[in-house]
Amino acid sequence: MTHRQSKVLRIGSLARVEGEGALHLILRAREVDQARLQIYEPPRFFEAFLRGRSYTEPPDITSRVCGICPIAYQLSACRAVEDACGAVVDGQLAALRRLLYCGEWIESQTLHIYLLHAPDFLGADSAIDLARTRRADVERGLRLKQAGNAILELLGGRAIHPVNVRLGGFHRVPAVSELRPLAERLRRARDDAEQTVRWVAGFDFPDAGCDNELLALAEPSTYAIESGTPTVMIAPSTVGVPAGYDRALPTRTFDVRAFGEHVVETQVPHSTALHSLLDGRRHLTGSLARYAISGGRLSTIAVQAAQDAGLGDPREGVVCRNPFRSIIVRAVEVLYAVDEALRIIDAYEPPPHPYVDVPPRAATGHGATEAPRGLLYHRYTLDANGTLTDASLVPPTAQNQGAIEEDLRRLVEERLGSGEPTEAELTALCERAIRNHDPCISCSTHFLKLTVERS
Repeated sequence: MTHRQSKVLRIGSLARVEGEGALHLILRAREVDQARLQIYEPPRFFEAFLRGRSYTEPPDITSRVCGICPIAYQLSACRAVEDACGAVVDGQLAALRRLLYCGEWIESQTLHIYLLHAPDFLGADSAIDLARTRRADVERGLRLKQAGNAILELLGGRAIHPVNVRLGGFHRVPAVSELRPLAERLRRARDDAEQTVRWVAGFDFPDAGCDNELLALAEPSTYAIESGTPTVMIAPSTVGVPAGYDRALPTRTFDVRAFGEHVVETQVPHSTALHSLLDGRRHLTGSLARYAISGGRLSTIAVQAAQDAGLGDPREGVVCRNPFRSIIVRAVEVLYAVDEALRIIDAYEPPPHPYVDVPPRAATGHGATEAPRGLLYHRYTLDANGTLTDASLVPPTAQNQGAIEEDLRRLVEERLGSGEPTEAELTALCERAIRNHDPCISCSTHFLKLTVERS
């Protein structure tokens, strides 16, 4: 489409950045003076919608932020409100939440891999174009996505904006007999997931690396999804190694209640999407960060798939900092989510009650989960009656904006240094670089407004 007589790339992403986007490059000789990823989305209003509402409402309201990742918003909202109220959800209710989140990881990551990202590697203009030449591959992706949707439908009530999640748990929990057919479907999906890792591992990947701090949740004994402690892996340049260095670097942690002290949002002139800095520096959240920080806690089948795909053994501290290879990491995460979902179903026993009580109290609560695209943070302040007086939502794509712009700057400079690319070639390169980071579903449009200034 056009915006003020210019082509634009729709970079849809969670809250605040869904809608029109543009990239403005200012080139001086063979250097990129500025790379500005511009988002033409009106200011976010979800925080304003939430103020004055009952503390029971955020899970349903915030699920409308994103139709692809509603569970991330629902469970982040639940964790924040439950934290404020001092409620603890554990046992089988916590396991069901993790199962539900696995469903979202499967369907959302698979959608990105097959319908948005793979065409870049296979010379296709779109997923429809890809289906004409690789029908079996696309059908495999659709089967995997449907398996993830089936989890959402059973536990959430429907695949889009599920309605069964509530504070303290669920309105209704499934019987063991209801999970048996789902397990059978997931066992078939596990084969598709393994084949997906092998398929994407065969793509041709440019050499690249990212020199950003990596931020993800971490748990002591499992791959963090629906809970964890914010953990930061330092940037390669901090210790004088290349951006593509493939070994784990030192990490530090901070309490989720201090999230706003470490991740600071600011408004930039060229975008209505807020940008974030982690302790004053660019950072990246998402699959690459999760794999670097917690890859050693993946299941055996996922670790083996990662090794077979050329990612190395994460248990030995091997990481991936090449954004182009993020598609392999996402495929490994899909395989893990299918395997984890089967583990949870095999151990499931219906809890005595579908939810625990969450009585209101005057307090501020914090919650964070790992959306497919990265760490998602919610903060709510309640009064004694349970009315929300303040709310803050920090989505992963807003955190990644600075890292994406730096990635674009570096890649374009490298391309300028090797020849005289046309604007069409630069546009294609920039589109690929943006999709590496999976901003959101709307980035499936394969064109971008690219404004180049040379001086």
